[in-house]
Amino acid sequence: MFVDRAKIDIKSGKGGDGCVSFRKEPYVPEGGPDGGDGGKGGDVIFMADNSLRTLMDFRYKRKYEAEDGQNGMRKKCYGKNAENLIIKVPPGTIVIDEASGHVMKDLVKHGDSIVAAKGGKGGKGNVHFKTAVRQAPNFAEAGSFAKERKIVLELKLIADVGLVGFPNVGKSTFLSVSTSAKPKIANYHFTTITPNLGVVEIFDTSFIMADIAGIIEGAHAGAGLGHEFLKHIERTKLLIHVVDISGSEGRDAIEDFEKINKELTLYNERLAKRHQIVVANKMDLINEDDERYIKFKKHVEAQGFKVFPASAPIHLGVHEVLAEAAAQLDVLSKMEEEEVYEFFDFEQDARDETYKNIYASKDGDVFILTGKQLEKIFNSTNFNDMGSLRYLHKYIEKSGGLDKLKEIGLADGDTVRIKNFEFEYFDD
Repeated sequence: MFVDRAKIDIKSGKGGDGCVSFRKEPYVPEGGPDGGDGGKGGDVIFMADNSLRTLMDFRYKRKYEAEDGQNGMRKKCYGKNAENLIIKVPPGTIVIDEASGHVMKDLVKHGDSIVAAKGGKGGKGNVHFKTAVRQAPNFAEAGSFAKERKIVLELKLIADVGLVGFPNVGKSTFLSVSTSAKPKIANYHFTTITPNLGVVEIFDTSFIMADIAGIIEGAHAGAGLGHEFLKHIERTKLLIHVVDISGSEGRDAIEDFEKINKELTLYNERLAKRHQIVVANKMDLINEDDERYIKFKKHVEAQGFKVFPASAPIHLGVHEVLAEAAAQLDVLSKMEEEEVYEFFDFEQDARDETYKNIYASKDGDVFILTGKQLEKIFNSTNFNDMGSLRYLHKYIEKSGGLDKLKEIGLADGDTVRIKNFEFEYFDD
């Protein structure tokens, strides 16, 4: 099964907590704090790998979590940094942040990678909080939070040449006689329901050709299998536009040619500028003196495209088409490729603009305080140490949390909740 789209959940590792510890060796006067720092949480990294061809694996596993960093230890021992989680995807995979819809990275070549979720930093041990006044700090810093994201993976085939045209015009047959690919071929529409790839070897060069099926009128709006297939044309440098010149199914070649080009333009204007080679296929059913062929050739050449008469099953004209494709690709490969996507910097987790925000709400008679920085300071608080508790209370006051609680009705004796901890408020 060819799978070219998947949705998954990823979560980086939480940073390890700093350690609260004091030297306890005999004969060491005033040993002081010796708590080590926590280790960094693992990053979640997407990496392109040539050994993969589809996104099939993501059909069966939808959740990926990196390891948490190890907590700090006594004797100033640092916690171990967690291993990064590397998720391998096929080359040609686009990584998209579902929440914003922005493209994080287009992983085109083997080895291309993106850090999709950075692991949390390790918290500092109590050794860092010793001062001339505070000789025995009985608290440490909690590790930074993990980062969670919903990710959309979208695979767009990497092919040099794309075969386009209406169903049943002979694209799959053309691919089969040009390459070693073995697509399903039958005399009915939509025989091809997944894109097929093949390698063309001609002269002293080779290129990848893809049979892009499923394009019909209205494909740009999703009709038929439009969106599933049209996206695979976007990476191609050259299109071979196959038309049934014989009219064997009662179709008009000129009308079909114009309709397909219109669909390409409506889907993506850049495709309208793509170089094309036009193949008048099924020429074994008519001859080159036929009025239909002459009229079609004149119409297409007036638009600047070359027309090649062909009949794929008997190999008529196939070599000429492939030779022209190789020559055009040689020229196109020397041209600079335009940037397809605008990438956003998603490796900015440490610069979260909402990190310091603090929020007040009410649940029945209980007043609730929430916030990312508040939660980290709360996790770092030692409730058996007055200095640590004093720091938490001072933070709530300076950050505006107390004012926000009073704005929604906080009074003496009311209960305030932070995470799972509740305390009574008294105005000194």
